[in-house]
Amino acid sequence: MNYWLMKSEPEVYSITDLQQQSETIWDGVRNYQARNFLRQMNEGDLAFFYHSNTNPLGIVGLMRVVKKDIADPTQFEPKSKYYDPKSNSESPRWQTVVVEFVEVFPNPILLSTLKDEFSAEELIVLRQGNRLSVMPIAEAVALKILAMKTS
Repeated sequence: MNYWLMKSEPEVYSITDLQQQSETIWDGVRNYQARNFLRQMNEGDLAFFYHSNTNPLGIVGLMRVVKKDIADPTQFEPKSKYYDPKSNSESPRWQTVVVEFVEVFPNPILLSTLKDEFSAEELIVLRQGNRLSVMPIAEAVALKILAMKTS
């Protein structure tokens, strides 16, 4: 099993939305590096749900990958802001996954706490100028984060 961190703005899609829906397709990723990370995901992998562009920033819960290698349908929808006219159904440019809700953390693990506990080499989200919405997390770091959720 692998671990990931996936960011979403709570005004766009929050952990509460995922909890209410039970599962969702993680669509709209339009960064090639983030897309490549989505392609590496496997069913059963766990992902930390990170609320971005809000105050406070931080990890608010956990989700699980339940389907992989899904063509992001928004790339084919001309009215979608994620439409990609260069993509086609025979060879889609943008793949994604379906995730299911696992849990909301009792207290968010704030970005400031993550900075106190980890280095930028350990946790990509801490790197200066990082804008990725999907990133891998090493197992040792993920296990430490899971232990932090109850403290």
